Amino acid sequence: MTDTFSSGDAQILDRGYRKYDGPRTGVRGAVRAVVVHSGQRALGMRRSIWAKVLPVATIGFAYLPAIVFVGIIALFPRSDVASEALPSYGDYYGFIIAAIMVFVALVAPEVLCTDRRTGMLGVYLAAPLDRDTYLFAKAVAIASVLSIVCLGPPLLMLIANVLQSTGPDGAGDIALTFLRVLTTGVVETLLFTGITMGVTSLTDRKAVAAAAIILLFLISISMTSIFVDTGSPDGVYAFAPTLLGLELAPRVHGEPTVIMSSVPSITVWVAWAAWTFGGFALARNRLHHLPVTR
Repeated sequence: MTDTFSSGDAQILDRGYRKYDGPRTGVRGAVRAVVVHSGQRALGMRRSIWAKVLPVATIGFAYLPAIVFVGIIALFPRSDVASEALPSYGDYYGFIIAAIMVFVALVAPEVLCTDRRTGMLGVYLAAPLDRDTYLFAKAVAIASVLSIVCLGPPLLMLIANVLQSTGPDGAGDIALTFLRVLTTGVVETLLFTGITMGVTSLTDRKAVAAAAIILLFLISISMTSIFVDTGSPDGVYAFAPTLLGLELAPRVHGEPTVIMSSVPSITVWVAWAAWTFGGFALARNRLHHLPVTR
């Protein structure tokens, strides 16, 4: 029923409320929407051109070594030049670790800090998301974006090697190498996702979070190197997440290690779990104690 009130040239129509008849996706739909929106924001999509420069440039730097190595494979297949110039799959992360560090410092702050500063966190938590499902959606978004630089480049090298017949031979060897490349990418992605979420949960300022992440990476490398040089065991390197990431890759691929060659694998994986799940736990603890106005 429609009520109409007229006065001069103005007309007010009171049509009341209409029931929503569209699809109700519930928590899954809300999580999916947050993941997509957060991933797009991290990559600068649907934003100004300046928001796209740093993510695109960093991704380009991460893929540049892979592109160069693919070119070497194409120009010198099965030659001594290719065998001497190409790194192993485990060693490849040494060429892109700097790009990963910069990319990590840019992604998590953009995904997590913005919601707290703009007040969108209260909107997200109004319904149907709670704090855990919100944090899960953000973690999936960060991990999805980080996998672009942690998994993509080695996977590109593997595809090039297989196509040029310079990589693993036979279906079994190809499947095993692919599984190791995939495992390494997932392990590296989870490591840096946990760390960045933990650090970023301590502040709502993107610049502060990015600076803290970079300082964590650089200071931990310097301090652990000083301790080892003064007689501490090589296991101290596990306190530096970037060095730990470089150590994990060759261990997954069954290659000789250089940084922590005397350290048992169980110690390395315990350190990985501590950094990864410790970061997630810190982020969850901070979020659950954060006052939010809905």
